[in-house]
Amino acid sequence: MSIQRFTGVLWVGGALALGGVSGYWFAHQTEPVVQGSVTQDERKALYWYDPMYPQQKFDKPGKSPFMDMELVPRYADSAQDTAAVQIDASVTQNLGLRLATVTRDVQASSLEAVGVLTYNERDVAVIQARTPGFVERVYAHAPGDVLKAGAPLADVLVPEWASAQEEFLALRHMGDAGLLAAARQRLRLTGMPADVIARIERSGKVQLNQTITTPIAGVLQELNVRTGMTLAVGDTLARVNGLDSVWLAVAVPESAAGGVQVGQTVEARLATFPDAILRGTVSAVLPQTSPDSRTVSVRVELPNPDGRLRPGLTVQVRLKRSTEQSVLWVPSEALIRTGRRVLVMLAEEGGRYRPVEVQAGQENDGQTAILNGLEEGQQVVSSGQFLLDSEASLKGIIVQPLEQSGAQP
Repeated sequence: MSIQRFTGVLWVGGALALGGVSGYWFAHQTEPVVQGSVTQDERKALYWYDPMYPQQKFDKPGKSPFMDMELVPRYADSAQDTAAVQIDASVTQNLGLRLATVTRDVQASSLEAVGVLTYNERDVAVIQARTPGFVERVYAHAPGDVLKAGAPLADVLVPEWASAQEEFLALRHMGDAGLLAAARQRLRLTGMPADVIARIERSGKVQLNQTITTPIAGVLQELNVRTGMTLAVGDTLARVNGLDSVWLAVAVPESAAGGVQVGQTVEARLATFPDAILRGTVSAVLPQTSPDSRTVSVRVELPNPDGRLRPGLTVQVRLKRSTEQSVLWVPSEALIRTGRRVLVMLAEEGGRYRPVEVQAGQENDGQTAILNGLEEGQQVVSSGQFLLDSEASLKGIIVQPLEQSGAQP
């Protein structure tokens, strides 16, 4: 081997040896840095949770029992304020967040609502057949007609009255007052009206025809008789609703229903008679709430002496309150209604936003009364609060129940 070739091989081998030594030194120099760093997986986890159900905490990782997903860890160094969402001030404007101040004002002394006139269901006359018979004539009436008291509906032939009336007339000629009184009582028990008995005594003849009339004035709701029909005892012939008074069914929002009481004064105005103000009182607050409109039905009884109040008319109603009350108000758009409770995003110092449960009251002109959960002067998010609520759910923030909150209106 020549000296030149030997020298080249020696130079290459030295270079490789030097590179190996340098790599070994560099690896050992950087190793402490890698060992001294802490990755996210090595941080201390306080607990694990499901972002879709953050209320439940788990002491070890694994699959969520609620959703088909892995549990998310909550680390100790990220739990400085686990009950609030923190957002940098520079990002707030980009998110479109708007704040509103909780103010205190006097609650309106009256409540505006809408009502509908209905029939007074206590003023109803149901006309039934008291004896078997045959319908000989039906008078020209139809459902919906307004009738006076005593208006004729049908003429009925009652053959079963013949024997009782003949016995009564025979005892009348005998002059025995005791027997005559007993015979008269028997006529009443057969279902014979007083006017038919009076005609028998005046004429001295058998009266087998009866004219069925309406006992009260009102609207004919049902008419179930036709000429030639055979009647049995208890058959319903007609139904009449009186109009001396009507009911006003007022739909009151459930948030304001607690302030409505029996005996409360009501003012009503009809579009049909805009210049007339009707006055009445609350007669009942019905126990059932409408599942569609979330309103409570309040019944008001209104007098109707001239009969111009007709069921079905829409009425603007004002329920007057006896006392005024000072309450807290926030914009209605700031409320987050989950179905089980009502939340607001409370703005705090340092760009923190905390979900707070509140008790909502009456809504009026875009403002909602807050009965519990907030204090005057606090600020709530009125726009963009749903983004913050979603972030709070992902962070596993648990909203403090209202009964444990120390804030009072």
